[in-house]
Amino acid sequence: FLHVVTKKGQGYKLAEADPVAYHGPGKFDPAVGIVPPTTPPKTTFTQVFGQWLCDMATQDERLVAITPAMREGSGMVEFHQRFPKRYYDVGIAEQHAVTLAAGMACDGVKPVVAIYSTFLQRAYDQLIHDVALQNLPVVFALDRAGIVGADGATHAGVYDIAFIRCVPNLALACPADERECRQLLTTAFEQSHPVAVRYPRGAGVGVATPASLEGLPFGKGEVRREGSGIAILAFGTLLHPALQAAERLGATVVNMRWAKPLDTALLLDVAGRHEALVTVEEGAILGGAGSAVAEALQAAGVARPLLQLGLPDRFIEHGDPARLLALLGLDGTGIERSVRERFGEFAQPASPGLKAVG
Repeated sequence: FLHVVTKKGQGYKLAEADPVAYHGPGKFDPAVGIVPPTTPPKTTFTQVFGQWLCDMATQDERLVAITPAMREGSGMVEFHQRFPKRYYDVGIAEQHAVTLAAGMACDGVKPVVAIYSTFLQRAYDQLIHDVALQNLPVVFALDRAGIVGADGATHAGVYDIAFIRCVPNLALACPADERECRQLLTTAFEQSHPVAVRYPRGAGVGVATPASLEGLPFGKGEVRREGSGIAILAFGTLLHPALQAAERLGATVVNMRWAKPLDTALLLDVAGRHEALVTVEEGAILGGAGSAVAEALQAAGVARPLLQLGLPDRFIEHGDPARLLALLGLDGTGIERSVRERFGEFAQPASPGLKAVG
């Protein structure tokens, strides 16, 4: 037997003393360690999930939470402290985490599996055969969906829309902000079948979350801006740069909210009133939400020009998330540019001398 013990932060005393805080600290001063920000940070999606988890556990005693060794990263410290008998850390064993949730769900428990989007890939077999095949009510809280910044390609949650939406019985919600994240987690928990909720790393736009545990209609989106000519269908947090672009394009913007089930009624209504459609998602274009829209239009016999914007068919390097999204054309300026290049005849003329803001 070869027993290897790793010691986090080896050679850097501050990290050795607090390996959790230094697991992914970002920029810091090596001489003094982590420097607190000068301004109060915005609430992160991870914190929204952690608070929702505690609130829902207080309301429903059937809730249990499962993590594959990501208590801190998934925002579950407070839950562990308050509900230790309902908290299960299975170690770095994503497959076991999903199968454990399936077994518990068979016995009337309501499991919530907190797992990074990229790490759910390790448990794809269990997701299909242990949960979806039996149509069990397991909630998957998929943190780190989309671009993740400094962690790079290994941690980017790029493929979850594509690999989840092809699985029967399994639904997928894409909240656009902090409020919707809390509400859609509630909606997911209320269902009698498996539902995943994907949300990005870091903070949202600063939308306050309600104290209540009210959900949103299952499988339904909403029109956020009425325009003409072009309709932009946004999935997730890219709704906000889509709204910026739409102001300059005169376009309609739809907050789709659900990659599966797709709000087909809303889609067909919007398609019938516009000349062209654009889908925007922080996930792989191949097989993603835009592909779901194309499939739905084809199934309904509706022919509309469609532009799909999202993450390209290559691994995305590490870097500042906002900078990466801009380089990929997924900020407000990039979305506007892509839409004008493809559907310029349906857009409002660009204002001369007006500089677009991403």
